[in-house]
Amino acid sequence: MLLEVQGLDVRYGRNHAVKSIDLDLEEQEIVTVLGANGAGKSSLLKAIQGTEKSSGRVIFDGVDISNWSAPKRVRSGLVMVPEGRQIFVSLSVHENLQMGAYCRASEVGDEIEAIYERFPNLKERRHMPASVLSGGEQQMLAIGRALLARPKLMMLDEPSLGLSPILVKMLFEMIEELNRDGLTILLVEQNTHKALQTAHRGYVLELGKVALSGPSETLRENPRLEEVYLGQS
Repeated sequence: MLLEVQGLDVRYGRNHAVKSIDLDLEEQEIVTVLGANGAGKSSLLKAIQGTEKSSGRVIFDGVDISNWSAPKRVRSGLVMVPEGRQIFVSLSVHENLQMGAYCRASEVGDEIEAIYERFPNLKERRHMPASVLSGGEQQMLAIGRALLARPKLMMLDEPSLGLSPILVKMLFEMIEELNRDGLTILLVEQNTHKALQTAHRGYVLELGKVALSGPSETLRENPRLEEVYLGQS
């Protein structure tokens, strides 16, 4: 098991955002987390990454990392692409990619060139400020930056948000390609259809709790999914 989350809790004052969630991922799986707005999806990812205070246990690659800082978790191979991309718009495309390797001492020039081969649009704009990129190109940059941290597990928070249908199709094809290359992926996504089409398994959150879980095919056929997702329980 690459990731085990046990009894994870997140609170914001009186707001109990994540309520004793258990979750796991095997190596080379794609697992999606679905749910309506406010269900606790992003809070769950932030707690796993270590950027949100939480209780419970996070076990990564056989090691309990519950008390590790976020940078230490990144160095261990647990990497997140946050909602909204959060690229540095005042820096160039190339400088943004270099930021992805900030915790590494080794030379990453060859790896950056490999990112440019994967994302030719970024190569063409490598010396331009990241502010000139389209939404889809910004998402490519955010994923490329994350890849330079050499993830064992990449967590993606709402990667299709704000993208056109054709870019959404390209994004999910890229997620599948990264998975075929051996990358394990935990995907929070508002596009239920595409997420379940791509992922091997899924969890559906409702008000901070796991309401449904199982193989993607089973979830797609479950009439309860729409009720939970639309808050119609």
